[in-house]
Amino acid sequence: MSYLEYNIKHVPTGLRKVLHVNWPLVLLMIAIASFGFLMLYSVAGGSFDPWASAQMKRFAMGLGLMFFIGFVPIYLWRNLSPLFYIVSLVLLVLVELVGETGMGAQRWLNLGFMRLQPSELMKIALVLVLAAYYDWLDNERRSKLLWVLIPVLLIVIPSFLVLRQPDLGTTLLLMIGGASVIFFAGVHWMYFAGVISAGIATVAGVFLSRGTPYQFLKDYQYRRIDTFLDPSADPLGAGYHITQAKIALGSGGWTGRGFMQGTQTRLNFVPEKHTDFIFTTLAEEFGFVGAASLLALYAGVLIFAFASAFKNKDRFSSLMIMGLAVTFFLYFAVNMSMVMGLAPVVGVPLPLVSYGGSAMLVILISFGFVQSAHIHRPR
Repeated sequence: MSYLEYNIKHVPTGLRKVLHVNWPLVLLMIAIASFGFLMLYSVAGGSFDPWASAQMKRFAMGLGLMFFIGFVPIYLWRNLSPLFYIVSLVLLVLVELVGETGMGAQRWLNLGFMRLQPSELMKIALVLVLAAYYDWLDNERRSKLLWVLIPVLLIVIPSFLVLRQPDLGTTLLLMIGGASVIFFAGVHWMYFAGVISAGIATVAGVFLSRGTPYQFLKDYQYRRIDTFLDPSADPLGAGYHITQAKIALGSGGWTGRGFMQGTQTRLNFVPEKHTDFIFTTLAEEFGFVGAASLLALYAGVLIFAFASAFKNKDRFSSLMIMGLAVTFFLYFAVNMSMVMGLAPVVGVPLPLVSYGGSAMLVILISFGFVQSAHIHRPR
């Protein structure tokens, strides 16, 4: 035992938890959120209202929730994970029945003081319940068909409900995030080969079913695919979003046009500039350097999260951290790919940067669980 470990061991429990917080992760998340505040201030024309000030309040509240969750012993969250999953599932059913509709999708529950998007909560709940399942399951049974079907059902049921909203982006995040936990748990690779083969067949079915009474996707989702494949075919219609986003990205050059000097943003050519397409504002004003800096911060979060998972000897904690880290990666990877034209537009926010309450709070809550696993890991 080192001198530092000896001294930490003999401080009061509350202070010891503070010392064991993964502070690099906290600082990285504050830095990422600061990028968001700066961009929201810019797209509002040099004003904290209506977006930056609200985002700061949500971040402060989310940061408080993160520390609260982090200081609670991890075994309690493991025991509560099935309840968390069931509650999230019930909320998804309520969205089907009484959910609010916006921009052609029924995704929100009106709680009075805020609009809650239960599909965001399910991203965390699914990872937690799968990590708890594989923590409970014996290694000898993890690749048996019966014991593989149970986690598959845990993934498919909420994914189906989210797809009905419709929300293809969140559905993909749920499925890939859940599959990552199964993969990290050590399930045989043949199952993944089968899923990939089925996925290829599904993609083929999606295209072949277009225009038939039983088509797989909504018409607007097919238009998004068309736009992804050839945005120049309809630059003023379905391809407008991605065309303007590419112009903004390219006009930034290496160092950008300067803070609050982006023409695409200032003249409102870029749609949804404060939410899904906020990355284009950053790239236009701060160029490649600014975009790469944000990407480096995201990479830092992943590095520290996976390092914490690898050091953790508790199986539940390790699987949970890796699953939540993959979910966080999917957020920014899908968003950046979307605005650069590398993936269809699916409405996934840029984590801690895009304006929005549900996504920001859920991300900070998820890292509260990461902190809980880190603080209470066996030492």
